[in-house]
Amino acid sequence: MVRIGLTGGIGCGKSYVAKLLNKRGVPVYDSDTEAKQLSNTSKFICDGLVALTGIENLYADGMLNRKLLAEYLFASKENARNVEKIIHPAVKADFARWAESQNTPFCVIESAILIESGFTDTVDYVVVVDAPLDLRINRCVERDSTTKEKVLERISAQMSQEEKCRIADYVIFNDNVSDLDKQIDDLLE
Repeated sequence: MVRIGLTGGIGCGKSYVAKLLNKRGVPVYDSDTEAKQLSNTSKFICDGLVALTGIENLYADGMLNRKLLAEYLFASKENARNVEKIIHPAVKADFARWAESQNTPFCVIESAILIESGFTDTVDYVVVVDAPLDLRINRCVERDSTTKEKVLERISAQMSQEEKCRIADYVIFNDNVSDLDKQIDDLLE
């Protein structure tokens, strides 16, 4: 089975491309959704986060208090890195188990931070979804009901699209002009 890592910056359309792949019968592991689920169910993550943060009531009623965790995360880059050291290995192991259970020629892990989080060693190919900056901004402003300035802040906090595209084995252009279906068909061939 071929494991594809699908990534791209905010507003590039990575999730849309993942849906198109899934419609073709390619199973897609959504790392964000699975990380949230694992943060509530994995004893390794739960114990690790409580020990790291020292926040005794981090898990109220068996659910992660995301607001308290976010306060800890955004207090420093070191805090964020330490949380990632707990969550990323658990997600990576969960993806490996999930991929082994698939009975298809391809499977995909969708992750905004696939490269940054070191997941490239779990996939055979890195596919980056790319789009022009102005289109990305417009998509995010519409989707998130936010401002251009806030979108640009989020974009500047991410790895650059240029760097992601240099690392990619394949780039899908989602510019509302290029034929996405053909690009996906070419990828799968």
